[in-house]
Amino acid sequence: MGHYHKRSNVVSVFSAIKKKFDESVKSKNRIAQDNELLYKIIAYNINVLIHEMVQLNESTRFLTFNGL
Repeated sequence: MGHYHKRSNVVSVFSAIKKKFDESVKSKNRIAQDNELLYKIIAYNINVLIHEMVQLNESTRFLTFNGL
């Protein structure tokens, strides 16, 4: 049952990424397709982090670089 639960989590995340960022990959060559998929995953993870911060009323100070 534990193995199935891990699989269902992965399927849920893939489904959420497809719903949020479109199912298709627009790039033509393989490297660009891989990069596009990785960018979608990163964008999804950032989206989830922001959502959780809002839900938990968490205020986080981010590192800033002065003078850049």
